[in-house]
Amino acid sequence: MVPTSPPLVSLQAPKDVSIDEIEASLRDIWQNYSSGEEGLAATRATTFSFLIYEPDGTQLLLAALGFYTGPIDGISGARTEAAIKAAQKVYDFEVTGKSDEAFIKRLKAEFEQLTVLDKQTPDNLRAALQYAPDLDGAGVADAIASSNPCRIITLCPTTGADEGVQAQVSAYCPIQKRSSSTLICCEYINLRGTAEALERIGGIISALMIPDLPKFIWWKATPQSDYGLFQRLVKNCDTIIVDSSSFSHAEEDLNCIGGLIAQGLPIADLNWRRIAPWQELAAEAFDPPERRLQIWEVDQVVIDYEKGNPSQALLYLGWLASRLQWKPISYEYEGGDYDIRRIRFVGKEQRQIAVELAGIPTADWGDIPGDLISLKLDSTNREADCCTVLCSETTGCMRMESGGGAQSCRINQVSSLSDQKTEQLLGQQLQRWGKDMLYEESMVLTYEMLQLMEK
Repeated sequence: MVPTSPPLVSLQAPKDVSIDEIEASLRDIWQNYSSGEEGLAATRATTFSFLIYEPDGTQLLLAALGFYTGPIDGISGARTEAAIKAAQKVYDFEVTGKSDEAFIKRLKAEFEQLTVLDKQTPDNLRAALQYAPDLDGAGVADAIASSNPCRIITLCPTTGADEGVQAQVSAYCPIQKRSSSTLICCEYINLRGTAEALERIGGIISALMIPDLPKFIWWKATPQSDYGLFQRLVKNCDTIIVDSSSFSHAEEDLNCIGGLIAQGLPIADLNWRRIAPWQELAAEAFDPPERRLQIWEVDQVVIDYEKGNPSQALLYLGWLASRLQWKPISYEYEGGDYDIRRIRFVGKEQRQIAVELAGIPTADWGDIPGDLISLKLDSTNREADCCTVLCSETTGCMRMESGGGAQSCRINQVSSLSDQKTEQLLGQQLQRWGKDMLYEESMVLTYEMLQLMEK
């Protein structure tokens, strides 16, 4: 059961202000509530700054409806404008190449109709999970504020006409965060405008991050290393948070993340946390003394995941390869009904390792696109005692067992965890900052694999 967020006391509902009035407006809120009149005193949190970069949903919806194939980055380039024009023509709007509220409303209605007609796909699901603009201080932001009162800055790049940046400020206090009669509160700053308009005030946005406190950035889009605003914001942040389960082009986007890590940027991927039970059970299978050396006999690996996003499979394979000192030598995309990918490695003593990643079509998409379904570690050495099968508790090991030899394999099930939801993983991530060395070491191997795909 996922815990619900505790109630919040509203000190200030979202209020429109000019860009240069943001700090003054926030100071006024705290001055008005610092005296403790009528038994209520409120103090601003001094924990950390949390910046959320969240596109307005136009690109996601266009992609889900088949009009757009580019990156989900909130930047209205030529491909985005062409996709908007195509959709405007189909849905009888004036063809301008610019989005507006009425156009987005129509896209949402068309998208919802796909579900009604049972035409949901992995791409549609990914759009549904990622499209949740958090502009009113609700949803995930409330869940974070309830346990981590902080300053939340939401940037919402739009694909409409460039009319500058609209700013709002608000303040909410989780009831359980109090000391005697004093509430410890969270302040929200919401900035909305085109990517170009937001980039023009990049210096102001950076200044809104509270000095001398940890700074987190949740980039709910494909990170673009050549985007000026991204470059400016990440310079002094403690952690850049992404969620590869929402990546529209998993291999390209993971490749981008690998490049950012190679530059020394502190990246955290919420999807990495979701594969921890699979890592732990695999390690546990080789804990018995009689099996410890058998791990080096593994040279055949099959990983099944829900078709649509291979991010978890690639992250897991990167982890496995980094632990076993495998070096990738080829990456082949075969496609087909199971979206097959074949990766070859060379291990100790030049041992050849063959890996197959398979995207399994499922009738009922899970909560997270691309969740792992099952995996098998095996060897061409029939005398080796290394065969290990892990499978999801909800889907079972049918495909792995049908390959034969299951009776000599160690089989274990990975229980589904309630704390795999985005808000829980995000809350955990905000308790730590800096680099995760195990993740970085694994991503080095994932990055090397993906580099081979381009050759």
